[in-house]
Amino acid sequence: QVQLVESGGGLVQAGGSLRLSCAASGHTFFLNAMGWFRQAPGKERVFVAAINWSAGNTYYADSVKGRFTISRDNAKNTVYLQMNSPKPEDTAVYYCAATYYSGRYYTTASDYNYWGQGTQVTVSS
Repeated sequence: QVQLVESGGGLVQAGGSLRLSCAASGHTFFLNAMGWFRQAPGKERVFVAAINWSAGNTYYADSVKGRFTISRDNAKNTVYLQMNSPKPEDTAVYYCAATYYSGRYYTTASDYNYWGQGTQVTVSS
């Protein structure tokens, strides 16, 4: 089993910055990728960004490309989401996810085996 704990959410002004963290513990040796999804009220959970654990390849949703950056610290088993120039439409609960699947683009929820509890991000205009 793998446990994921997100942190760093909160209230941020549009155009500011915020960094989310997700620490993985447990059987992390088998993980191949980690990602971030978000869910706004009344909407489905959607992909935000993902990173391949070994090679460091990154994937982004078009809506955040150029503004958000995903990165990892292998030694700490932690993945980060740096949110620059957030917009009010980025307001959502952000979920961290991890997977032992390989050879995927990691852009859909079904690509992942483990999920965190989520952290609220609110962007004020």
